[in-house]
Amino acid sequence: MRIEDHVHRRNRSILRYRGYPIEQLCEHSDFLEVAWLLRHGDLPTQAEYDRFCSDINHKTMVGEDFRTFMGSFPRAAHPMSVLAAAVNALAAFYPDTTDITDSDQLDEAAKIIMAKARTVVSYIFRRRRDEPMLYPDLARGYVDDFLRMCFAVPYERFDSDPLYVHALGRLLIIHADHEQNCSTSVVRIAGSAHANLYAAISAGINALSGPLHGGANEAVLRQLKAIRDSGKSVRQFVEDAKAEGHRISGLGHRVYKSYDPRAAIARLYLEKIIAREDTRKLPADERALFDVAVELEDIALNDEYFVSRHLYPNVDFYTGLIYRAIGFDPAMFTTLFALGRIPGWIAQYREMLADPNTKIGRPRQVYTGEVERAYIPLNQR
Repeated sequence: MRIEDHVHRRNRSILRYRGYPIEQLCEHSDFLEVAWLLRHGDLPTQAEYDRFCSDINHKTMVGEDFRTFMGSFPRAAHPMSVLAAAVNALAAFYPDTTDITDSDQLDEAAKIIMAKARTVVSYIFRRRRDEPMLYPDLARGYVDDFLRMCFAVPYERFDSDPLYVHALGRLLIIHADHEQNCSTSVVRIAGSAHANLYAAISAGINALSGPLHGGANEAVLRQLKAIRDSGKSVRQFVEDAKAEGHRISGLGHRVYKSYDPRAAIARLYLEKIIAREDTRKLPADERALFDVAVELEDIALNDEYFVSRHLYPNVDFYTGLIYRAIGFDPAMFTTLFALGRIPGWIAQYREMLADPNTKIGRPRQVYTGEVERAYIPLNQR
């Protein structure tokens, strides 16, 4: 059984979760329904969906000891280091949910991680800004309340921007799962040793923190800024990069050899944000980043150098710009990626655990050093 499926057919890349096209899920579904789908293999009934949403919302609160624990990290700590440590620590705060042989405990652990990771990410963001950590509002939706917990001023009414709620919800969906990538493989390897779910998800977060994996969207934003500030036209910057053999961040994918279907969805929401922000007089330097991205995309889609090498814009090309428009600083980008990927990691972990053929992961290696040699005493070396 495959949790997600991607196919490349005649220059069209396809991504499906449990058989459902990602485009349909982004149009009709929401993040928690997709989380259920990945875990159970089918879309929930109304009753199942309502109960699941209620369970998650009522677990978003963390205890006061955990809030104190979150406050113990240095404000300048990297958000992914704090997120990995916090998720791992949940096992210590909820020890009666760590028995992987008990399906009820596994269900509870999965809900705790889904619910509290959202709260943890908001706390990381607030502490970076030296702002008070807010309590969840159980009456609001998963993404709506997350944005409130990130950006609201205490004791003042906060209404989340509907466009930002919808855009962030779609980004969480398109990041929810994506075959045996680096971090998912790490989750499965850790789980194969029967590490508890908290430990395995924490391991996946640490793998995702690598700049070659989850940090790619931050690299794209840095590059767009470099192009904007270089004094060169986008075309000249690209030509210089080609001549010098430098990689253009956000172009190309290990799996997709045509346009990344997730990128098409992200681009749609970026266009909506740009169109709406134009009416709000977006600062010139911010608008310039969007203009650079659009021109760079046009070059990539029409320049034979990129087309012949299948270097089409991937999902990371747009997501950083959307996160930035919503109000997140670049160091938070990968935590938002992780928040979206958690249901996929959980589903992959449980699928692996339920497979009777699963054995502890032990990749083999070929030793290429000296075969055998005699020990030389220290005074003779």
